[in-house]
Amino acid sequence: MPEGSALLTFAAVGDLHVKEDRTFSYRDLFAEASHEAEVLVLCGDLTDVGKPGEAEVLAQDLRACSIPVIGVLGNHDCESGHAEEVWQILRKAGVHLLNGQSYEFNGVAFIGVKGFIGGFGRRMLASFGEDSVKALVAESVSEAIRLENAMRTVQSNRAVVVLHYAPVPDTVEGEPLEIFPFLGCSRLAETIDRFKVSAVVHGHAHHGRYEGRTPAGAPVYNVALPIEKPSGRPYALIQA
Repeated sequence: MPEGSALLTFAAVGDLHVKEDRTFSYRDLFAEASHEAEVLVLCGDLTDVGKPGEAEVLAQDLRACSIPVIGVLGNHDCESGHAEEVWQILRKAGVHLLNGQSYEFNGVAFIGVKGFIGGFGRRMLASFGEDSVKALVAESVSEAIRLENAMRTVQSNRAVVVLHYAPVPDTVEGEPLEIFPFLGCSRLAETIDRFKVSAVVHGHAHHGRYEGRTPAGAPVYNVALPIEKPSGRPYALIQA
């Protein structure tokens, strides 16, 4: 970090799973986070099943947030085939949604993609066999390439990677072993480790672990809503 540069504190949470029935509001949480952090980062599964009505409810709650909001979509946001509508509603509400782009604030670049499944390390799914398997691997590779292309455009000395899927197995430990391949992919970590990264945040693994590291040592934080965080709050407070 350049001499004299102050660390930026951001709040991060994923897997809000907002429903249309309005039985729960995140308005107070967003207002509180606005006092604790300079930026709010949302790590996917913002809606429960990707309905535009759910996105509208979230957009209303986000009016209580007085700091910049950055986010990526998750698999639940794609469930109903209305991901583009969800995207547009949240963008209209002021959320800086990322899908291979970056957003810079106070000298920190936030780079985001959803990520995808595929498994970790030597057990990553290979592009072999049926066309359906090759298509799945191609999607995983495409997300990693999208992240890399975005990372190459960043000029800032500090970078935070925002994902939905996990890039390392450390932060999905606690989930059933059988579903590890569906929680993330090491291709994301391989891409991240080609660059200097201050922090990586993701969601998706509701029963995983809060903290891990990429093979090169970049800190990774699972900020899914149910994960216990050092802040004692539903959101993590992280400095970059």
